[in-house]
Amino acid sequence: MAGNDIKSLVRRLPADFVWGTATSAYQVEGAAFADGKGASIWDDFVRLPGKVKNCDTGDVACDHYHRYREDVALLAELGVGAYRFSLSWSRLLPDGAGAVNRKGVDFYKRLLGELREKNITPYVTLYHWDLPSALQAKGGWSDRAVLDWFEEYAGVVLEHLGADIPNFIILNEPAVIAYVGHYEGIHAPGLKSAAAMYATMHHLNMAHGRSCRQIKAAFPEAQVASTYTHFPIYPLDEKPENAAAAQLMMSVWSDGFFGPAFKGAYPANIRDFVAPYVREGDMETCRASGDFLGINHYCPDYAVAVDEDIPARLTFAHNAGKIDPTGTTDLGWPIVPQGLYDALVDLKERYNPKRIIITEGGGAFNDAPDAGGKIHDRRRIDYYAAYLQAALRARRDGVPLEGYYAWSFLDNFEWGEGYGPRFGLVHVDYDGGLKRTPKDSFYWFRDLTGR
Repeated sequence: MAGNDIKSLVRRLPADFVWGTATSAYQVEGAAFADGKGASIWDDFVRLPGKVKNCDTGDVACDHYHRYREDVALLAELGVGAYRFSLSWSRLLPDGAGAVNRKGVDFYKRLLGELREKNITPYVTLYHWDLPSALQAKGGWSDRAVLDWFEEYAGVVLEHLGADIPNFIILNEPAVIAYVGHYEGIHAPGLKSAAAMYATMHHLNMAHGRSCRQIKAAFPEAQVASTYTHFPIYPLDEKPENAAAAQLMMSVWSDGFFGPAFKGAYPANIRDFVAPYVREGDMETCRASGDFLGINHYCPDYAVAVDEDIPARLTFAHNAGKIDPTGTTDLGWPIVPQGLYDALVDLKERYNPKRIIITEGGGAFNDAPDAGGKIHDRRRIDYYAAYLQAALRARRDGVPLEGYYAWSFLDNFEWGEGYGPRFGLVHVDYDGGLKRTPKDSFYWFRDLTGR
């Protein structure tokens, strides 16, 4: 869309609409084994042959652990009102429980202090996929004991950092944790078990509900939520088994988390699979919709049943189906802004959340510096303009959208894809001392949203 059109839409937003950007600990911090930090499941997973492209690891990543002051200065230059980042559980509790690592606490205190000095509001994610290895060895998320481990971890955060955190995001994308990490096995911990997936789903829902109450008891004024993947899922074609697969995948990816949080119940088509892990009183614990709903959205997806055993064996087929995308990112993800509009309207109609913040949105476009060192990432600008138009159209149509956070602030370690995809507003030169260079999209976002 024309640049003036999106600027006109943004100018009509209320002053308290929150613009932000986001990262996560394993993807940017580096210092993987420094200053007492323990190993996480991602520290382990990246060392398994063939799991990550080019054998990349997050050992150094963007070295945000040592360069956080430089990075916060860039955030201030960007002009965003909010910065979403995650805490490394194993940096605070190297063994997952027990002794607290003071140096880890001090790092996050310094980061929070730097943000406060620059008048940037933190949105702190407690869990962004990096379970301590010591807890995985005891069963991880598929073991109900994780609820007590997570409560202890959250308690440490509240005791040492809670007074400086006005906004908590408990879990990041629990569907990815359950499905991609415990069923597909292409994320840590690399399991391939439908039983582990459904057990993990329930324990994540329980952890969300318990932590909502735990945080509110300690800091009643804090804003508390989790953030979820949500996107339309279409059958690959008109075959009945693929229609059923799409419905089931929607339950696994979205309704299996929204249902417990908003209604205290699992969708009917997965209830029997989760039932072995549900105890009396659990669903009331899960029922905690939070102060707002965080949504991460990139593109729609397409489901196909890989055999007749639909409930247990599912997969996705990317960039296919009935919707004609306007193009793809450099990861091959379809660019379909209408999918964001549809996802937001669907949430309003079926769950009626009080407030929604898009806590991640963005595209992988691998534009390199030109001869003068500038990064002209026009495709990313066009992506944001189109998706923001869709989001603000949904807001106009009654969706209680109150913020949008660009993923990501920095180019970073993109899980199984390693350092190939670049999502950042800021270019990171992995071969040149990790030099930070703001891209054209950085300045576009600053000019569009600047306070």
